[in-house]
Amino acid sequence: MPLEFKLIDGWINHTPRGAEFDESQMPVKLFPGLADRYREGRTTEQLIDEMDASGVERGVVCAGSINKKYEDLTWAVDAVQRHGDRFAGSLMVDPFTGMRGVRELERCVKEYGFRMARIAALVTLIPYNDPRCYPLYAKCAELDIPISINVGVPGPLVPAAEFQYPLVLDKICAHFPELKIIMAHGGDPWTDLCVKLMQKWGNLHWMSSAFTPRRIPKPIMSFLNGRGGERIMWASDYPLLTFERCAGEIEAMDMVDEDRRRMFGRDNALRIIFGES
Repeated sequence: MPLEFKLIDGWINHTPRGAEFDESQMPVKLFPGLADRYREGRTTEQLIDEMDASGVERGVVCAGSINKKYEDLTWAVDAVQRHGDRFAGSLMVDPFTGMRGVRELERCVKEYGFRMARIAALVTLIPYNDPRCYPLYAKCAELDIPISINVGVPGPLVPAAEFQYPLVLDKICAHFPELKIIMAHGGDPWTDLCVKLMQKWGNLHWMSSAFTPRRIPKPIMSFLNGRGGERIMWASDYPLLTFERCAGEIEAMDMVDEDRRRMFGRDNALRIIFGES
């Protein structure tokens, strides 16, 4: 049965035609067709066509990914400005840039309407409780925007698993109770811990980026179908996963009711990231 609501995608990446990319940073072997999607590229208009075909109404485009060999902030700003009804912006911030990165985030939020920050230890290779990260958390709390934090063993061939252990978020949630934190990229194999932390901290959420809906770990699904219905949200991490594949799998997910399916596929991202009820 087709979905009775339009989807909101929490993570969409830029894939310009002919751009170079580092295969050690992009887990092409884990995702069928990913290498081809990178080589072929997509324009913003092609992205919208693919979203429309799969019932995706809006998405969060990601800029500033410092492991890419091309600049994507210009694209993200253009997408948000020309298609504000379809896209919001997010910025990956490098904590090594210090206050310069924090000021760039503030500029993107205030001038371009960006709605989220991101940080990924698979790129920085420092833990999230490193003091260099704290100015970013403080600025996100001040701007009232969420921050997406990658957790779990990463797919790219980098020695970053120890830096993406979710337990460090316990202190961050305590130090920044006003900060909305979204655990991204699954948290596997520590999903039981992710759930335990969400049960403890009301400002902590989970996003399925790079996990197909049918492969969402059982502890997360149990939390989604139980007390955590408003804390779990969908994201494709396009082009890692296609909109079409995700939409089909969201339709087939084993949910206790259709309200949970809608919260996962739409309502939670709309509330937590877009700030809309």
